[in-house]
Amino acid sequence: MNRIPVLIVGGGPSGLVLASWLQRQNVGLRIIDKGEFRASNSRAIVMHARSLELYRKLGLADEVIADGKQMIAANLWIQGKHRVRLPIGDIGKGVTPYPFVHVYPQDRHEKLLEEKLAEAGITVERNRELVNFKDHGDHVSFTVLHNDTQEREENCEAQYIIGCDGASSTVRNGLSDIHFPGGTYQSRFYVADIEASGPAINGEVHVSLHSSDFLLIFAYNDSSRVRVVGMVNNKPDVPPETLTFEDVSGTAIDSLKIKVEKVNWFSTYRVHHRVASKFRSGRAFLVGDAGHIHSPAGGQGMNTGIGDAVNLAWKLAAVLQGHADPSLLDSFEEERIPFARALIQRTDQAFSIATSGGFLADIARSYIVPWILPVAMRLPGATDYAFRILSQTHITYRGTSCVGGVAGHVHGGDRLPYTTAIGLDNYEALSQIAWQVHVYGTPKEEMIAWCRDKDVALHAFDWTEDCKGVGFARDAAYLLRPDSYVAFANLSGMPAQFEEYLGACGIRKLST
Repeated sequence: MNRIPVLIVGGGPSGLVLASWLQRQNVGLRIIDKGEFRASNSRAIVMHARSLELYRKLGLADEVIADGKQMIAANLWIQGKHRVRLPIGDIGKGVTPYPFVHVYPQDRHEKLLEEKLAEAGITVERNRELVNFKDHGDHVSFTVLHNDTQEREENCEAQYIIGCDGASSTVRNGLSDIHFPGGTYQSRFYVADIEASGPAINGEVHVSLHSSDFLLIFAYNDSSRVRVVGMVNNKPDVPPETLTFEDVSGTAIDSLKIKVEKVNWFSTYRVHHRVASKFRSGRAFLVGDAGHIHSPAGGQGMNTGIGDAVNLAWKLAAVLQGHADPSLLDSFEEERIPFARALIQRTDQAFSIATSGGFLADIARSYIVPWILPVAMRLPGATDYAFRILSQTHITYRGTSCVGGVAGHVHGGDRLPYTTAIGLDNYEALSQIAWQVHVYGTPKEEMIAWCRDKDVALHAFDWTEDCKGVGFARDAAYLLRPDSYVAFANLSGMPAQFEEYLGACGIRKLST
């Protein structure tokens, strides 16, 4: 029986990104999806800076930016009155090459990823449903149902199986040692793509909080076309599948004087908050919504799935190519599950404030939030902090088992600090999926020789005060993982500590 290295179950953004990163690292794979077609509507639409940084490694960031729309400002409406406008066009300036929040509809997003995979000879196999699988210790056997005219079953084997198949994951449900604790918000919500006009249809983001309603508006390239998210109110006896946009668009839309001209797509849904008890069981892994689901506050879901996929992809490639011990894969769950849990807590709090009923919640929305928000955003460092949280550039793996060292204010496990004061964008050096070493100042001759011997790129940047300002130590050496996190921060700038680190993590080879 033919055995493939990796089976990816699920052809959404998480699965497509995982496939793209594995393909770029010459790892064989199959990617299947039980749906007949890819997304035809704009479900997840926000791409944050960290995702764009990772897409730069695929050569896709420029295309995504050109085909999307940057958010210029965010507006807050209370009881139909405009209360706050926050400019956010370059809110993350100095933090990242992509200092903005970017709107890129999921239908276009999946189309781009799928087309790039097809150019590389990888086809997303649609109408293919995972029926069952079994972990045999050294491989996984699985059965795929071809949901087409033949409806035949196919028995195959893979070295690893990855569940990127969403909240109702077949992979997760097939793992008896993994649970999915959490809950479901009481309210039902709707999402719609509409064409409309009115004061809030101006190409910006709008949040409307009302005592009995909630509305979120995102604009696409064409400012008359928007995504709206709201609450389904006062329809307890109407089956969700029979609801229409006219049934649920109510107080908030009317108070904003929005004239709806066309509804392109409409759906209702429940919002859940759950994190799997584990992200790995033997040779099976969970990525994206298969491992964690939460409220749509902040547009974090798809971006978190992309981060999961990238974290796992380079580790799988290293293990499958014999460059690292299988124990390296243990660090996937160790690094990603704490962030997922923290994210659930944070989005749960924000979503509850925005949507909860009752007197206290109404007071918070109507008076406390509109007063404190503009004041808070004027505090020194507040916008920088808010952007780092929203953009996921704050994520660190400090203290986990496969990172180490500290040089300046940069620790092993940190995302590489960004700087342009050296005369160029230091993230330009990160355009490849590869290990590399950065030195801000003058590299030691021994480090130059070590990098040459290991066939690892060494990037030396002129020292400036800005290098110190973002946390670097002069002449220190920073070993960077393929996902651009600092694997080891080496104050001495000598290669001996790198050798010790690699040995402790079971990593034998850095070049591909």
